[in-house]
Amino acid sequence: MEPFATPLPAAQTTCNRIPARPRKALPWVSISFKYVNMTDVNPSTSPPPARQPSGPTAVDGNEVSDAQLVAMVELLFFAYRDFVGEPDVVLDELGFGRAHHRVLHFVNRNPGLRVADLLQRLKITKQSLARVLKQLVDQGYVLQTTGPIDRRERRLQLTEKGSQLADRLLALQTHRLAKALASAGPDAVHTAAAFLAGVIEASDRDTAQELVARATGRKRETTRKRSREHP
Repeated sequence: MEPFATPLPAAQTTCNRIPARPRKALPWVSISFKYVNMTDVNPSTSPPPARQPSGPTAVDGNEVSDAQLVAMVELLFFAYRDFVGEPDVVLDELGFGRAHHRVLHFVNRNPGLRVADLLQRLKITKQSLARVLKQLVDQGYVLQTTGPIDRRERRLQLTEKGSQLADRLLALQTHRLAKALASAGPDAVHTAAAFLAGVIEASDRDTAQELVARATGRKRETTRKRSREHP
């Protein structure tokens, strides 16, 4: 018999390999990849270049060491984990993720928001937003209409179902923030607001603060109107 004339068993041939099991997000975590959060990794702009530690930083005349700054970064990671943790549970029950949460939040705060403006606020790609919006529209959480003047515009607003979900998610996060601010001292609200604004890129800071203030004023007016209608 000639050498190597015996064929390999079927299980060892390349055409009969057992299909690979679906890849997990992490080998030690029992969750699969889900596209619903892919807007977290699909920004529409390139990230700024990495900044290297440059020694102590002066803050109000006091030096803040690199070790203290790194500790703040770590605290932010932990804080963000728990800030989004409770809403994540609610969203996961619906098959949604954080990308859906962001859309619900901004549309809830800005009824009639243009899709173009939403893209600018989220800084994500059109493809990422399109996937998320389709789910929210198809399942009755978001209503999409054309602009009153420019028919090419797409305007967004929440349905009653969408408003209830957005308010439920918001209540979880405002409750956590209220407890944190209460434990941080008498001037915590202004200090925390200034700190968070300072974390925003300088080129976007004024715009972000203006949008937040505008949405807050609009929400207060809506609340007052409802109070007059339903005393």
